[in-house]
Order: sequence, then C-alpha cells, then structure tokens
Amino acid sequence: MLSRESVKSGEFYSSFSSAPAIRWSQKKIKESLLSTLESRPSPGPVWLFAYGSLIWNPLLRFEERRLASLAGFRRSFCLSSILGRGDPETPGRMLSLEPGGMTRGVCYRLSDECLVEELELLWVREMITGAYVPTWVSLALDAEDSVWGLTFVANTSHVLYVADVDPVTVGPIAAVAKGALGSNSEYVCDLQKALLACNIVDPYVDEVVTAMSVVGQRQALGQSKSGLPDAA
Repeated sequence: MLSRESVKSGEFYSSFSSAPAIRWSQKKIKESLLSTLESRPSPGPVWLFAYGSLIWNPLLRFEERRLASLAGFRRSFCLSSILGRGDPETPGRMLSLEPGGMTRGVCYRLSDECLVEELELLWVREMITGAYVPTWVSLALDAEDSVWGLTFVANTSHVLYVADVDPVTVGPIAAVAKGALGSNSEYVCDLQKALLACNIVDPYVDEVVTAMSVVGQRQALGQSKSGLPDAA
C-alpha cells in the first residue's frame, strides 16, 4: 500500500527502478516543485485540490479539509499504469484531469511551516514519471469562497497518456489489470466510495464501475458454464 513512510523512505521511488525510461530523476522532481512554487499566484495559503486517491489517502499533513469545485476540468482515466495498478503486459488506467466540464472534489489547506516538506512528498508521489502537469487553479469552496489551489492535470504529450477514455474502453481494462499497489478495479471502486462519502456523484466514474462489473459478470458466467457437466 502507498504510505507516507514508503514515500519518505525512498521505497516508492525505488519501486519504479524497473522503468528507467519513464522515471524522473530526483533532481528533476525537485526542480519541478521549485518551478511550481515560483509561479505561485498568491502569497496566501496553499490549497491542494484532490480528485482521486488523494481524497482517501492524502498522506500529507494539512490544516483544513473542505469540499471544493473546479470549473473547466473533468475526471479522466487517461493515464496508462504499467507499475502501480498494472504491468507492461496488462496496463491499467489511472485518473487525471482533462479540460472540459466541472469536477467536485476535496481541497486541503497546507501549513506554511512545513509546506516544502509536504510538497516534496507529494511531488515524489505524483511527479515520479512526469505524467502530470502541476497547475494553479481557482477553486470554489462550499461556502462560496474562492481560493487559489494546486492540482495535477494530464500531460497529454506524455508516453503514458491515452486519448480513448470512454468507460466502455476503460472498464474492461481496469477490471483485469493489477500492479505493485494492487488491482486497478480496487482503485476505481475506492474512488467511487470516497466520492460518495463526500456526497459527490460523478457519472463518468459510475459508468466505469458499471463497465467493470459487466466484465466481472461475464467472467463469472463463463466459469459457471465451464463447471457444468457435459450433456448426456
């Protein structure tokens, strides 16, 4: 399981050693973080917008957690996973953000006192392959406040980016893929549960879950038929 300890110890980073072609160097990860901080649009608190696994497994220390809306972006299973939730032979699909629509999620207000330390952990976790683009965005909080926040959107020029994100395509892929961090289907179902716990409904995620379940039903039916005795 991905944990704060595995990221801090370097275990998580080392787990990508089998894919040197896509793993960023630690220097490049740090440069990306510093560059993003330099472009910080406001001297106020740093908020982090979570739309995927950061909702149920943030790993970070934070001062405040609130629901938020991000206009202009939608959830998209557009990143191929060849290690964490899949392998090179059976890649899985991981979540990102792509332009269009609106996304409801969770945002965390980070402490200025340990900001760099927490963001360093976040960068190793999210930017280990450079498949995301760290982006400052305007977030609407539930109390109708507007704050600047940091989130990660899809790097559409990355080798792991996949354009076909239709649930009918993603569902069968996620239903069978497995990697070092577990099954892809578990990731998708955990996402749906985390959203529902926040009273957030994302039809796209629900459609992917439905497409996965269809594959599971077909597999169960096939196993059932294969266990039937031959007709007399």
